[in-house]
Amino acid sequence: MADNVEKTGALSRFILRRDRIRIPLWLIGIALFTLIVPIAFADLYSTEQDREGIAETMENPAMTAMVGPGDLSNYTIGAMTAHQMLLFTAVVVGIMSILLVTRHTRADEEDGRIEMIRSLPVGRLSNLNATLFVLGITNVILALITGFGLYALGIESMDLEGSLLYGAALGATGIFFAGVTALFAQLSESSRGTTGFSIAVLLIAYLVRAVGDVGNETLSWISPLGWVTQTEAYATNNWWPIVLMLGVSIILFILANYLNAVRDLEAGFFPARPGRKYASSFLQSPIGLALRLQQTGMIAWAVGMLVMGLSYGSVMGDLESFFEGNEVMEQMLMEEEGYTLTEQFIPMLMIIMALLSTVPPIMAMNKLYGEEKKSRIEHLLGRAVSRARLMGSYVVISIVNGFMMLSLTAIGLWAAGAAVMEDGFDFGAIYGSALVYYPAMLVMIGLAVLLIGFLPKLTTLIWLYIFYSFIVLYLGGLFQFPDWVGNLSPFGYIPQLPVEDMEWAPVIMLTAIAIVLMVVGFIGYRKRDIEG
Repeated sequence: MADNVEKTGALSRFILRRDRIRIPLWLIGIALFTLIVPIAFADLYSTEQDREGIAETMENPAMTAMVGPGDLSNYTIGAMTAHQMLLFTAVVVGIMSILLVTRHTRADEEDGRIEMIRSLPVGRLSNLNATLFVLGITNVILALITGFGLYALGIESMDLEGSLLYGAALGATGIFFAGVTALFAQLSESSRGTTGFSIAVLLIAYLVRAVGDVGNETLSWISPLGWVTQTEAYATNNWWPIVLMLGVSIILFILANYLNAVRDLEAGFFPARPGRKYASSFLQSPIGLALRLQQTGMIAWAVGMLVMGLSYGSVMGDLESFFEGNEVMEQMLMEEEGYTLTEQFIPMLMIIMALLSTVPPIMAMNKLYGEEKKSRIEHLLGRAVSRARLMGSYVVISIVNGFMMLSLTAIGLWAAGAAVMEDGFDFGAIYGSALVYYPAMLVMIGLAVLLIGFLPKLTTLIWLYIFYSFIVLYLGGLFQFPDWVGNLSPFGYIPQLPVEDMEWAPVIMLTAIAIVLMVVGFIGYRKRDIEG
């Protein structure tokens, strides 16, 4: 056994060296978002009457399915934060662990790095255990930062035990899904399969918990995300679900180590499905190949965006009674005469949905550079395929992807809203309110094309720009940011339908900027060296 884990410490340091920027960004982003929310809640719901109002809204079965059960009888700021944010944050932490573990296990094996590492005097299980060790330490640090950070806010209802339990729930979720991903890294033959199966487990866990929370509490205990909500941080402070989650994680770690020890390098236990003997003519084109590589992710995101729209639409019927008399919430809204508070809430909701809808098309565009880093682009460019045609294929997929995501969120919002609202929902108004953000999305895609064309190593900066847009536009009304801060984002120029009149000038201007960015990006891509 000692030989199998030899040099695990050295490989751990190597992984930390490779992710010296990636891991801190994840930690800072999750911790910052976690600490901002209770501060905002304290301003939004400063009185007990305000908190009782939101507690009544959260009794909706649709909301219970979304965020889980909570202590609605004593809805303090702490209980509200745990009820509304803990589950969603745990999902993000799970995604972080899935992506990082896949990157250092099956993805490295696919790229040939593990073969190089094993040619050195290291143990057979060293890389896997180094990855699990780094992810374990990362999640422990996240638990400590969020736990002590929440307590340091000094909010009366957020005591030390509840804060540490909140952080422990996040850390335990990350460790659990690190174990899930490590197991699938042995079962699947590809990094795409590893990520897909792991995220499928995450989604199934969320859905099982949702069904259980609404209809059968026993069913919730089958889901690891159900264990997260059962902690009841800032209420009963139940630590047993954390112990259960860590215990199951240890079992997953042991299984992953055993399977890694008995399988061949680059092999998996799930049999690979044989492909067709002859590829279709569409698959033999650059756009067909690019679409085939991304179809699973596109389908998953499409389902997710539709479900998000349905989830938001399902609570539209209760918003009017909640917003009435909530001064801080009314301050965040447009305060336009002649429109209901629900209608005034739609623009703020559309900003969130538009920014989330921007993520999949940017991922689709950045896939081009991802394939380049894996030295796969040379095989295409060595044939009768021009660089312009290759990049154009990804640009077309990204543009269509963005339009599809925006449309699905709007359709989901309208369908669920029409079912719960007495006066119905105007499809044209909802769809137009979403689609008006499409030019801003095109600008983001154009920026991604520009970075790939000239500064490919800085493509991750686009994610910081999207995160900046979310902060300044979603929380700008609450924190009273000046107008110029919002105008630094293309989404800040979009007219907020349906409470504002349609303005074509900014929409046309953003579309023109997007075209210019894409054209310049094409020029840069044609002239720069292809990197492996």
